[in-house]
Amino acid sequence: MRPILLAATILMGKYIFLNFKGEYMLQNMILPFRRFADFKGRSARGEYWAFALLNFLVMMVLGAVFLAFAFSFNLFQDIENGAGPSALFTASMIVPMSILGIYWLAIIVPSLAVTVRRFHDRDMSGWWYLGFFLAGLIPMVGWIASIASLVIMCLPGTPGPNRFGDDPLDPTGADVFA
Repeated sequence: MRPILLAATILMGKYIFLNFKGEYMLQNMILPFRRFADFKGRSARGEYWAFALLNFLVMMVLGAVFLAFAFSFNLFQDIENGAGPSALFTASMIVPMSILGIYWLAIIVPSLAVTVRRFHDRDMSGWWYLGFFLAGLIPMVGWIASIASLVIMCLPGTPGPNRFGDDPLDPTGADVFA
């Protein structure tokens, strides 16, 4: 039974971490951290969505830690023994909230940069992201702007080079006939 389970785990790991072109998804997850302040150039869909998946997974883990601290049994026992619930609740929340805040500060610039580069891949200026953000603040218009931004992130980039650089899926194609 164990060899079958081991083989299934290996195959599933290869399926999860390889995208359709055979590139490692983990490489795409970390690439926005390497290009964290690079607002020039283009980013493919795989890079954007792999980074979004990484952020989702990290936030889920941090959320689980947050809930584990929030609902720890020691907290409830201390409350039953007469300690003030607000002081204990705040003390148990400082560590997870600090970690969550530090991670959020660490990903804000790479998230902005990869989103701007994703707009560049669609041959759109990065200022469109600011427009979608500001439109998102307007009631009854925000959800339309969010859906439009999501659709743009899902669409493929322009094939070949555009005004923002070479195609990230085929960077050598621009120089072949030049």
